[in-house]
Amino acid sequence: MSLADKLDRVLTRAEEIRHLLATAEGTQFGALSKELSDLEPLVEKVAALRAATRARDEAEGMLADPELRELAEDEYHAQKEAVPRLEREVQLMLLPKDAADERSAILEVRPAAGGDEAALFAAELFRAYQRYAEARRWRFEVMEYDESELGGVKGAVAEVAGRGVFARLKFESGVHRVQRVPATETQGRIHTSTVTVAVMPEAEEVDVQINDGDLRIDTYRASGAGGQHVNKTDSAVRITHLPSGVVVAMQEERSQHKNRAKAMKVLRARLYEAQRSRLNSVRAADRKSQVGTGDRSERIRTYNFPQGRVTDHRIGLTLHKIDRVMLGELDEVIDALTAEHEAARLAEAEG
Repeated sequence: MSLADKLDRVLTRAEEIRHLLATAEGTQFGALSKELSDLEPLVEKVAALRAATRARDEAEGMLADPELRELAEDEYHAQKEAVPRLEREVQLMLLPKDAADERSAILEVRPAAGGDEAALFAAELFRAYQRYAEARRWRFEVMEYDESELGGVKGAVAEVAGRGVFARLKFESGVHRVQRVPATETQGRIHTSTVTVAVMPEAEEVDVQINDGDLRIDTYRASGAGGQHVNKTDSAVRITHLPSGVVVAMQEERSQHKNRAKAMKVLRARLYEAQRSRLNSVRAADRKSQVGTGDRSERIRTYNFPQGRVTDHRIGLTLHKIDRVMLGELDEVIDALTAEHEAARLAEAEG
């Protein structure tokens, strides 16, 4: 089916829905309203594409007239540039959507290799994501922050809430490598450390069925060094999902009830992501050469402080602005990753 035929079908369906809404009631009205709401951005983009195509063709026809040529040239070149861009945008909008893209996300940052230096960088990277979230006006709620003695973190977890959070952050999952001279290094040697990042779409109860009988719940006292507080009650919670072996521990809140609720939210997200990974394993393998699988074991980026550069290995992008990136200015990297991912999806669809 040609692109024009696909677009005609979209416009026809939108018109059908508008007629049906006039007599629809109850749940049918709600379902039709949502379908129309989802279609409307595409309908508007199609209208823009067809208007640009008409304007280009009309201007091209005027180029043959010596009296109108000068007037038509600017319009022709402007629309000639606009049409391919609008066509690409329309084609992207026609691709099947990842249902999780619009969701909020659970972000986990943990030190891997490198001891204290890895823990310090994990804390800095976590703050960079927090600044990025604040700049985009997302809610960034720290769920767990297990501080190390030197001011790094043994592990940090946050809920990042807002529309389209997962779509922006999902390519951050993987191993982040840092190369720099630690403050404790007396001979100026560069050390290499690694940090793992996991970004998971937030899951609703309907997404993952968790049976109470599959859970082992242990309570204990919040630990000292690194915990935000020490208390005299067993407020910390550790939940083990027996079928999968996934373990989540929370001690940030003074209330056992709140820690349990947070732990369940993280557990649900981990199980949902594992479920998504199994379903998408074939597609993920196809995309691996592009932006990677999002696997936490995959080294995705290097932060080289002596050279002031950040390199994303998946797309070969290098930016010489490490200070800005660590201040949360991540859009340039994320935009490039998103564009590569979209190009791969279009090529896959056309192939």
